[in-house]
Amino acid sequence: MNTKRFENKVAIVTGACRGIGQAIALAFAREGAHVISICVGDPAEITAKMKTLGAKFNAYTEDFGKLNQKRAAELIAQAVTDAGRVDILVNNAGIIKRAPIADHSEADWNAVLQINLSAPFFLTQAVSKWWLTGGREKSPADARLKVVNIASMLSFQGGIFVPGYTASKSGIAGITKAFANELAKERMNFNAVAPGYIATDNTKPLREDPVRSKSILDRIPEARWGTPEDVAGGILFLASKDADYLNGTIMNMDGGWLAR
Repeated sequence: MNTKRFENKVAIVTGACRGIGQAIALAFAREGAHVISICVGDPAEITAKMKTLGAKFNAYTEDFGKLNQKRAAELIAQAVTDAGRVDILVNNAGIIKRAPIADHSEADWNAVLQINLSAPFFLTQAVSKWWLTGGREKSPADARLKVVNIASMLSFQGGIFVPGYTASKSGIAGITKAFANELAKERMNFNAVAPGYIATDNTKPLREDPVRSKSILDRIPEARWGTPEDVAGGILFLASKDADYLNGTIMNMDGGWLAR
């Protein structure tokens, strides 16, 4: 088994300073990729871990709440300058705001849609334009640009108390398919992973609620919360050559929760 599937590849991972994003970034680094992290937070922790791995690594600080088309194009151009190219974009950064629909504020709605849906769209649009206007011609004949989004079980369901999050993750599933429909023929892959209940800071309130945690675990055939590393495994598969014929796919990583 080749343990350096991404040697000489450049992977951008948003929200890589902690949680699922950090697990994804480190997994790419272990398999030889030059990783570029784009985070709003302090990159000190992931920078130290990348140094320990001896990985090629760049860290950019960016507020996704303010990201627009122009800034997204600048970030992709900076990545190309620093690393020579882009092979993989993982749109992982996201937030969740919980409140009953009647009390869900306009500010929370706008923030969630901007960070979870608009920012990934702008970054995907920018890297696609780079590929189509020169990146593809400078790549090996069999190379493909891989974009992997983070969807959710709420890409398929309505959820409770998270209307903005549900809307954004339903939108992520939609634009994943829309990009694939238009651009798959250009040697580009657009897929998404839909994580289930993963042990991260976002799910800490649920895990600490004994009643809610039990009800969740009772429905998961695997009978455990997922880990960030579980999600990273799916991401790496979709970014690999093994998934070249997958396009517009939303892959569930939920321990069987949706199957139940």
